[in-house]
Amino acid sequence: MELPVNGFKRALKAGKRQIGLWCSLSSHYATELVAGSGFDWILLDTEHSPNDLESVLQQLQAAAPYPTHAVVRVPWNDMVTIKRFLDIGAQSILIPYVQNADEAKSAVAYTRYPPAGVRGVAGGTRATRFARVKDYAKRAHEELCVLVQVENQQGLDNLEKIAAVEGVDGVFIGPADLHASLGYPGETNNPKIVPIIDDAIRRIRRAGKAPGILTGVEADARRWLECGPRDREARGQVPINRTATLPVYLRAIERTQSAVHR
Repeated sequence: MELPVNGFKRALKAGKRQIGLWCSLSSHYATELVAGSGFDWILLDTEHSPNDLESVLQQLQAAAPYPTHAVVRVPWNDMVTIKRFLDIGAQSILIPYVQNADEAKSAVAYTRYPPAGVRGVAGGTRATRFARVKDYAKRAHEELCVLVQVENQQGLDNLEKIAAVEGVDGVFIGPADLHASLGYPGETNNPKIVPIIDDAIRRIRRAGKAPGILTGVEADARRWLECGPRDREARGQVPINRTATLPVYLRAIERTQSAVHR
């Protein structure tokens, strides 16, 4: 059996725009609903939601038949946690609160087997298709996508050094924590902070990596998709936070997807 291809990673490397959706409902049923809605990717969150290893496994299985790629945000930049999510088959991970190049290097090392990193070796996991993927330990890194999240002033100060770390595929700006760290807790698009985010996205692009951002405002999403040089497309996402019956929820998701892709 061949190593599964990570189309999301390849799209980012090719500079293709990837529109995603934040999915924090911690339900494999909801994840399957969202996975068929036409987004390029979905984010399964374990930092600020009640997801755990088993529930994420179920959601990865639910999303697997669909072309939408599942990205898992781990709760922290931790070797054991990252290892466990990789073993259940996550191929793309978002690592929060990375503040400097050393922390970015650690994040990458946690996804690599020795001698390149410190990921523990286990043969019969879902990631290896239960030992059916030939040479998985030698080739796994080729299809793993590592995204690091910058969320404070220290991270901004070290942005180019973080982006330059080998193995980092993209740098994601965390707008809520960034606002809080700069004195605006509870806000995500303060006019004093938005230009700082604009500049960060341009800097990430100039460094040759894919930038990412979370926003609930369509106009902001469109501006950040166009922000910076046109040689690389931005990766944007639009979250849906609604309480409704499933048919209404689904239609809302699909309207959002269509609007952002226009």
